[in-house]
Amino acid sequence: MQELTEKYEDNLTLLKRRLAPEESFDVICREILIGKDRAAFFYIDGFTKDGVMQRLMQHFMGLKGLPDAKTFAAANLPYVEVDVLSQVEPLLTAVLSGASVMLGEGFGASAVVIDSRTYPARQTEEPDSDRVMQGAHDGFVETLIFNTALIRRRLRDPRLVMHYENLGGSSRTDVVVSYIKGKADAGYVKWLIGKLRSVHPESLTMGAESLAESLIRRRWYNPFPKIRYLERPDAAAAELMEGRVLLICDNSPQVMVLPTTIFDFMQETDDYYFPPVTGCYLRLLRHFVFWMALFLFPSWYLLVQNAAVLPPWLGIFIPREGGRLPLLLQIYLAELAIDGLKLASMNTPNMLTNSLSIIGGLILGEFAVDIGWLSQDVIFYMAIVAIAGFTQQNRELGYAVKLLRMLWLAATALFGLWGYLVFLGIIPVLLVSNKTVNGGMSYLYPLIPFSPRALLRLFLRLGKNDVKTDPYPDKIEKG
Repeated sequence: MQELTEKYEDNLTLLKRRLAPEESFDVICREILIGKDRAAFFYIDGFTKDGVMQRLMQHFMGLKGLPDAKTFAAANLPYVEVDVLSQVEPLLTAVLSGASVMLGEGFGASAVVIDSRTYPARQTEEPDSDRVMQGAHDGFVETLIFNTALIRRRLRDPRLVMHYENLGGSSRTDVVVSYIKGKADAGYVKWLIGKLRSVHPESLTMGAESLAESLIRRRWYNPFPKIRYLERPDAAAAELMEGRVLLICDNSPQVMVLPTTIFDFMQETDDYYFPPVTGCYLRLLRHFVFWMALFLFPSWYLLVQNAAVLPPWLGIFIPREGGRLPLLLQIYLAELAIDGLKLASMNTPNMLTNSLSIIGGLILGEFAVDIGWLSQDVIFYMAIVAIAGFTQQNRELGYAVKLLRMLWLAATALFGLWGYLVFLGIIPVLLVSNKTVNGGMSYLYPLIPFSPRALLRLFLRLGKNDVKTDPYPDKIEKG
């Protein structure tokens, strides 16, 4: 790795050549005199606290000259975050990350880094996708240091570790591995840090999603998500207390919870802001609705296919009036229409959302029935499935269920009862074969391996002292 030289002029020329302040208007090179010694500051306009740098320069103007870099940083630089570096690449990363780099005659083969950066940031508002009726109403933002501070505010524990890494090639993105010593598995933490250092993504411009794709070798045929994302600092702090490890990526308002099992997606923050009885009810309801969204349409379609052999009390499930189109095509049209409305709502200005709702209701409701495209039964069951989908916070898991549901319908339509039963067996195979990020822990823990107390805690919202066990085993097999 290239290092600075003893000559100030050579170092100044080198940084000017690499940062090109003449070509980029926002890259600033400010040259000043401190006594009889020359000095130069490199920084990005918009990332530097102007008031801090102005006061520092006023202080520098009163000095008679510059000593060596380490003496200057220790005795003549009244600022809290200062470092002395000699390698060129870390200096470039520091400038591009928002810090100010100072070169000076007398510094020798070193430069002083002044971390006086500030980032444009929005307020720590409650995330739209994870709102609670009681409790805290703040959320993560796109600035890494703000997110770590929100967690520190809730966990004033000296065992809480925020391990820093920088990766991402061109983006040079800051990533933090957060865990509590003594609670998180030390072997897993070591493995995860080693994994971060071994991956070399070209960039992490998409934040947490780019990082996840670098860590996971995805299997295209398995739609179930491997990582749970959180946007609330209170939920993230609770995960740390239970022994999980968090990955916090700069430019992303989400943190990644590792490792993750299928049952973790059934927990939501609102469960813990209610008494145990109420939280238990909400969690059981969420489990029921989630699995109903997967089973409802294929099971109903199987009943309709075998209407002739059904007992009379199941006749309520048989449509009295079918549409002009085949039933399977009607279901697929309704599924696609719901997704189309979701996409349209994401791109619709707030003032027009009511109009979109009215149009969508007319298209999927009265008009579709009147012209014979859809039957009333299809619309009714599609409404139940759509509502069930909105109860699941994780959109990736929601679309995984949707994809499996549509494939299950196709198998039932082609092969009847046998297709229904075979695909029913494929679903647990997909769950068992899905690997967590470390590749060793079961995606179905605490079912595999079986831990009754941990399973009880995941299904039921119990009191704080009712189940004295972490939701993950003490030892995690490394992949």
